[in-house]
Amino acid sequence: MIGPGTGVRVYLACGVTDMRKGISGLAMLAQTVLRQKPASGAVFAFRGRRGDRLKLLYWDGQGFCLYYKLLERGRFPWPYATDGTARLTSAQLAMLCDHAC
Repeated sequence: MIGPGTGVRVYLACGVTDMRKGISGLAMLAQTVLRQKPASGAVFAFRGRRGDRLKLLYWDGQGFCLYYKLLERGRFPWPYATDGTARLTSAQLAMLCDHAC
């Protein structure tokens, strides 16, 4: 995956996210719901209702990058909480992106 290196902070938005949101909408969620600065260099992970879509938002120092993955089969594993945030390591993020249920 092209993107941030190892050791980056990863914040996972528990619950479901409207996958129609773009960079501005996801940055607003990072700030209001996850209570983090969107341009901090952290990665923010969001999953859609069906569980087959994942969006990652991060600031690369020059602008926002948006990574979008749609699975043909399976679902991304996700916490059962309906709201809040979870912290992941960069290794856990890599496993999340590579190993769908």
